[in-house]
Amino acid sequence: MNRITLIGGGLSGSLMAVYLAKRGFEVNVYERRPDMRNNRISAGRSINLALSVRGLRALSKVGLDEEILKQAIPMYGRTMHPVEGDLAYQPYGKEDQAIYSVSRGLLNIRLLELADEYPNIHLHFEHRCIDVNLDSATAVFVDEQGTEHTVTGDRIIGTDGAFAATRGRLQVTDRFNYSQSYLEHGYKELLIPPAEQGGFRMHKESLHIWPRGHYMMIALPNPAGDFTCTLFFPFEGEESFASLQTEEQVEKFFKKRFPDAVPMMPSLLEDYFTNPTSSLVTVKCYPWVREDKLALLGDAAHAIVPFFGQGMNCAFEDCVILDECVERHGNDWGKVFAEYQELRKVNADAIADLAVQNFVEMRDSVGNEAFLKQKEVEHELCDLYPESYLSQYEMVTFTNMPYSEALSMGPVNQRILNRIIQNKIDLKDESRIKAIIAEEKAALNGR
Repeated sequence: MNRITLIGGGLSGSLMAVYLAKRGFEVNVYERRPDMRNNRISAGRSINLALSVRGLRALSKVGLDEEILKQAIPMYGRTMHPVEGDLAYQPYGKEDQAIYSVSRGLLNIRLLELADEYPNIHLHFEHRCIDVNLDSATAVFVDEQGTEHTVTGDRIIGTDGAFAATRGRLQVTDRFNYSQSYLEHGYKELLIPPAEQGGFRMHKESLHIWPRGHYMMIALPNPAGDFTCTLFFPFEGEESFASLQTEEQVEKFFKKRFPDAVPMMPSLLEDYFTNPTSSLVTVKCYPWVREDKLALLGDAAHAIVPFFGQGMNCAFEDCVILDECVERHGNDWGKVFAEYQELRKVNADAIADLAVQNFVEMRDSVGNEAFLKQKEVEHELCDLYPESYLSQYEMVTFTNMPYSEALSMGPVNQRILNRIIQNKIDLKDESRIKAIIAEEKAALNGR
């Protein structure tokens, strides 16, 4: 039986293990952390993620999509919180289109539970990878007692995250391209607990955003009635993590910049000084594969910042595409890995760029009146001409269109909107609207 060593038992690792087991492979999964199934309470409090069409497609292949949706909260749009004035709501797509707030920890637990149901999947926790032999598909691990274990399989798949040991081994090979780019912003998790009488303190089916120019705070709902808040904030500067060192400074800043949030955050000071400040990195590299011996998947191949809600969805889509390559090429792993890399590299680069673009939009633009007006026009355009026009957000979030196509369509959409708005064209003038859309799409395709 073909033996595959899978390094990393997080979301994409545990899902990929199930895909491989379903095809009859012997899979050994090595994870450096303890088994999170032994600490479910902590796992339930972990950072929330936005699950959308690509991720749901991946989960449907193992029969988990409907079960996970029952534990998720749909978010049909953004609710913007200005410093002063009324809240503004912006739907993500059509009336029934939503992204879903899910707990990373609880989803990972469910995937590990599913993996454990397969006799040909073997889970090994508290095993840290310290070396990989790229020619023999051998990996060396250290367990919690400090004992080294050398494991040999037929091939290795690295799903060990943004700072992957598997990618680290590739980085010292000839002609390996690697870049990492940190934002000047970091992030810190905060909490809005349930209301004292139970229930939600804000509209529960929204992603809440406090856009403040060069920084922002967001909040995602949880089934228990609380919201997981994330402050995306510069490390240095006049308004930054460096400038908020005392309780008085934090309290004064939040009351000034997030006045409606402060009354909903009774543990603000404790959360701010207890929870870590983490960095935001984009990782790009090439090649992702080494002959038929090793492939990188998920964050190990392409860590992205979280501002399009696509990190998990992109990693899950990696799993789908790799599984489809196995279906096409069987046990010819040289072809499997080569095609997987060709299909995914261009799209991973595209969503990495889109995620950074969306950060600028979320923190700077969503509170801008002209931008909101443009989004209203675009939303109506999507409703009136669904066969002809999709917003870039819809392409990324509500379809399985390659990310690279969605990236290239962004400027096209902007030109379409500019022409409609500047010329004050009636959106119900079907022939004229469709002509503009067709002209701009044709220009993209060089016709």
